Amino acid sequence: MINLLNIAKTAALEAADLLRKSKNNIIINKSEGKDIKLQSDLDSENIVIKILRDNSDFDILSEEHGYLKGESNSNLKWIIDPLDGSLNFSRNLPLCCISIALWEDNNPLIGVIFDFNANLLYSGIVGEGAWCNDMSINVSNINKKSNSIICTGFPVYSSFDDKSISSFISEVQDFKKVRLLGSAALSLAFVANGSVEVYKENKIAIWDVAAGLAIVKASGGKIYFHFENNIGDVCADNSKII
Repeated sequence: MINLLNIAKTAALEAADLLRKSKNNIIINKSEGKDIKLQSDLDSENIVIKILRDNSDFDILSEEHGYLKGESNSNLKWIIDPLDGSLNFSRNLPLCCISIALWEDNNPLIGVIFDFNANLLYSGIVGEGAWCNDMSINVSNINKKSNSIICTGFPVYSSFDDKSISSFISEVQDFKKVRLLGSAALSLAFVANGSVEVYKENKIAIWDVAAGLAIVKASGGKIYFHFENNIGDVCADNSKII
């Protein structure tokens, strides 16, 4: 597993070099409703896919290219978000990252999240541990909602009707603080390193959270998820709140 983790790390680091260089030349390919697609998303994903393809033969599920069949007959697949927090990136808000995961069927195994603005590389292997820049990380020990921070958001597939907003308020009102960062992957990384206690979001895409779920589980947290057609409801915590 260490070898596969290192492959994902290499892909994230190389894609980050491109993203840093493209910050001053933002090209918007599509902007509809709540969603935005950048040329940087595609360019980053092409780098990640090439490195994964050159060093493994698993299937790949990526945000921009969709499902790519590999040569392996295993049930392993890479899940990629080449730039989580695209709108943040386009507006120079330093809350975005590269997210790469390896899952077996419906089980997360490996996660890599590179916060290239802060130069923080989060990684995890389920059953072995989680790290930030190779230093071990763990979820927090806070055990009361009233002392906890929850990260959440409104993904592009969300409804903003009164019923949905009321449901959202009821789910978060007992927490000490609520944070909407605009990056599901970074939110999960912050659960893994103990900065926040809970991440919860509905109708989120699997590529946004696949790596983060692996890292939270590897760092001692609990994860809950259900996906249909790659969209689903997700919750992750420090094993003490939900």
